Amino acid sequence: MLLTRTHLARALSAALLCSAAFTAHALDDVKFMVAGTPGGGFDTAARTMGKALQEAQVAKNVTFEYKPGAGGAIGLAQFVNSNKGDPNALIVVSANTVTGILQTKAPVTLAQATPIARVFTEYNVIAVAKDSPYKNLGELIAALKKDPTSIKWAGGSKGSVDHIGVIEMAQAVGVPADKVNYSPTGGGGETAAAVLGEHVTALSGGYPEVSKFVTAGQMRLLAVTSPTRLAGVDVPTLKEQGVDVTTGNFRVYYGAPGITPAQQQALIDAITKATQTPFWQNAVKTNQWTATPLYGKDADSFIGSENARLEKALKLVGLL
Repeated sequence: MLLTRTHLARALSAALLCSAAFTAHALDDVKFMVAGTPGGGFDTAARTMGKALQEAQVAKNVTFEYKPGAGGAIGLAQFVNSNKGDPNALIVVSANTVTGILQTKAPVTLAQATPIARVFTEYNVIAVAKDSPYKNLGELIAALKKDPTSIKWAGGSKGSVDHIGVIEMAQAVGVPADKVNYSPTGGGGETAAAVLGEHVTALSGGYPEVSKFVTAGQMRLLAVTSPTRLAGVDVPTLKEQGVDVTTGNFRVYYGAPGITPAQQQALIDAITKATQTPFWQNAVKTNQWTATPLYGKDADSFIGSENARLEKALKLVGLL
């Protein structure tokens, strides 16, 4: 009897250890679809989350696949069609994905993926190259009002948050939307290259996409589009400079279609643990992200309301 109990105790201990190991690495091989170019906002959000998942010990390995275009709508279509039922697949989307789907009338929408979590919102910045003749926002706005087409803007895809933000800013200072000279790019990396190469006058984009160039002295920030100044970024808001506009972009993580409620919850739990790691918290501060957590059904409801809001905005600027 004693031997039997000993064996049972050992077996139970081994089972518990196996169970703990499985729980600790519930996501063995996370496959991230990055619906943008390397170095852009999607890439930063995906890679940061991938590293945080590993730091939280809820994922062993993380791989990344890139499929840019249409604000993320093209990547979303491939994600949905190629990962059905895969509990280890993730994609990060944004407001640009919503506008991309609306503009292209894409057959694949976010309703076909599984909502996991909205974790943060980032506000845009207006930036120019270090040698730009425009030393402040006032000078840039004055030139824009004098000759709108002389100011060439770069940002995300047409109809993206970057684009809508420029349109709203122009309208706020009396420049018609149809006079704005906007050049869409495939993502943050291409946008930065366009500014650094002086192919465009200024960019509208997320702070994480330009922070390293600002730190290196290659770019100069003229404004942030947040309601109040970003901590640690000594640049005035648009509102402070007389332009009553705010522009923010959210990031929402989605799982594959066809996963079970239990698998959806496992992804929610994994991302929740990841956002509690020191690595993630440091990234939030470094990238000037604003934590705005919503999970599962709440995240899905948020996307529904944003879809209606952005559809209206696109119509107002003549893009739908």
